[in-house]
Amino acid sequence: MDDEKPITEQAMDTITTAVEATKDAAVIAVKKVRKAAKKVAKKVAPKKASKKKAKKTSKKTSKKASKKAARKLSKKAAKKATKKTAKSKKKARKAKR
Repeated sequence: MDDEKPITEQAMDTITTAVEATKDAAVIAVKKVRKAAKKVAKKVAPKKASKKKAKKTSKKTSKKASKKAARKLSKKAAKKATKKTAKSKKKARKAKR
């Protein structure tokens, strides 16, 4: 972190970085979950069931799982961001002394 930048600006940078990382992680998680849901839907769905029905089931499952994964990731990122800002504040205080 820069000592020349104000603490609020440093905090905003940290939060922005955390948000971007969360977004990227959520996109990756959604892709993985969808892929896994399709595999499960193929195995679970009865042989005679139409492909449309299997697709709908996998979409519902993947949507629920992706929402859950996105929530978890956003919570983690928010925690990390708050910890980083607290650390930067401590560093700034020590630097002032």
